Amino acid sequence: MKTAGNLSAYGVALALVAGGAWAIGNAVGPLTSEAGTHGAEGAGHGDAHSGTVAETAAPDLPAGLASSRGGYTLTPTSTTLAPGTTNEFSFRITGPDGAPVTGFDVEHEKQMHLIVVRRDTAGFEHVHPTMAADGTWTVPLPVPQAGSYRAFADFVPAGGESTTLGVDLAAPGDFQPAAYPPSRIADVDGYRVVLDGDLTPGQTAKATLTVTKDGQAVTDLQPYLGAYGHLVALREGDLAYLHVHPDGEPGDGTTKPGPGITFYAEVPSAGTYRLFLDFQHDGQVRTAEFTVPSEGGQR
Repeated sequence: MKTAGNLSAYGVALALVAGGAWAIGNAVGPLTSEAGTHGAEGAGHGDAHSGTVAETAAPDLPAGLASSRGGYTLTPTSTTLAPGTTNEFSFRITGPDGAPVTGFDVEHEKQMHLIVVRRDTAGFEHVHPTMAADGTWTVPLPVPQAGSYRAFADFVPAGGESTTLGVDLAAPGDFQPAAYPPSRIADVDGYRVVLDGDLTPGQTAKATLTVTKDGQAVTDLQPYLGAYGHLVALREGDLAYLHVHPDGEPGDGTTKPGPGITFYAEVPSAGTYRLFLDFQHDGQVRTAEFTVPSEGGQR
């Protein structure tokens, strides 16, 4: 929602990256978020009480792992990106009849949310394309480094269900994968965000992210896309996708604009998850990144 951030030499090396261990990982079931009063979402940007990914995808396939689902297909104009520059990235969503879809519901102030991340979870971007009359979506997309990337289109077709589709993109060039040790503290532009809470497979978990600046609590976070924070979780290995929104919302009479932002989410499996929190303060959206092993995951 940008902007709550997830989870070699090219030619032969890129093919190995895109087709090997980075691409598949351990898909073991859908990522879900708690339905009810917590404002969490499973398949993408759907209703805050949408329940689980299973509402829009079969339970054996987490969100974002397929480019085609429920009759809808994500088709980029090109799957090749130029590293070290900003690309004009474009794509279409085609429907069950094979024609480009031009009708979308507005969810969280946008009709389309596009998340792009390198498969080692570096270079997270959350952007909002604009659509032409023929159904082609276009957005300037920074691609700082070479590598194999995953793009997630998060949308609701008019009158339909929340849907998240994913597709691989390639930025040719020398690629050295990044490693992320477990971390619950993120520093970005003078802000510090601390994550409290554990991810427990199969159970709804409470996570609170607390924002400070120069050691002082930030108590005037600004709404961004209808919330004080947006959280994307990506499972390392296969990049299974979960988008969660915080408990409460601006203007509801009870939710404070910081320093804490509380989320409720459920992960299906042990493993390590990359979390990306988008928050807005002083008119600028920033992304804080975390690496969190779930119970029984690799530590």
